[in-house]
Amino acid sequence: MSARIFCDPPLAARIDRAEARMCAEFAQRVGARSPGARVTTLTLAGGLAVYAGPGAPMNKVIGVGLGDALDAGALAEVEAEWESRREPVRVELSTLDDGAAARMLTARGYRLLGFENVLGRRIEPSDAVDAGAAVAETVTIGDEDLERWIRIMLDAFAQPDAGPLPTEEHPRGELAAVFRDIARISGVTLYLARVDGEAAAAASVRFDGRLAQLTGAATLPPFRRRGLQTALTTRRLADAQREGCDLAVVTTNPGSKSQQNAQRQGFELLYSRAILVK
Repeated sequence: MSARIFCDPPLAARIDRAEARMCAEFAQRVGARSPGARVTTLTLAGGLAVYAGPGAPMNKVIGVGLGDALDAGALAEVEAEWESRREPVRVELSTLDDGAAARMLTARGYRLLGFENVLGRRIEPSDAVDAGAAVAETVTIGDEDLERWIRIMLDAFAQPDAGPLPTEEHPRGELAAVFRDIARISGVTLYLARVDGEAAAAASVRFDGRLAQLTGAATLPPFRRRGLQTALTTRRLADAQREGCDLAVVTTNPGSKSQQNAQRQGFELLYSRAILVK
């Protein structure tokens, strides 16, 4: 058994700032196809404030409070930009913040919406063996199977994972556009799991240096409880090992089935993020 992971602020910063880079590239892609979306990315206390269009799920401030002081003037600039777009400011703040950022945010009227958990797992040499291959055929895909991958992800979003954090709701057409943009972010690989030749589950991973971000997974209802999520996770871990990654991370709703599944596969809770909104 590998040693447990001790997550300190520098490790949390590594993870959260990889998430910030992914959100920023997503915004760039939205801006390229929709110039009127007024996308913007602002640096803030070592992290980023990202706006990718009205109500976009990537609209967030992330990576702050982890070694760089949050400046009230820079935060006010972000708030003014978002107010001009009639968009609430959403901050995903690591619980490893030293407390200064949290105090500033609450003093400025931010309210707590809920939490999300960040779980991690070391990548070991043994992960190079794809242990899920006996359960299902897992394949990486390109543009020819992108729409099938999107349909599976959309069907899963129609039946969200249970947990205490309110689930965001977006029209199906908007979510489809989101998934297309995510699919084209650098470092992202898409997967399908097939049962008897039929696409039954979908997943994705993003490689950011030596970090593997497990960025989504879904199974069609008729194929659930057959181990397809396990198969897709072990395939992604195998690919992460081959890519030279040393750590895999996944974000889940606290107390959810997704968290339970991740922990069964060796992921452990590293820290939580408080979701604060103004």
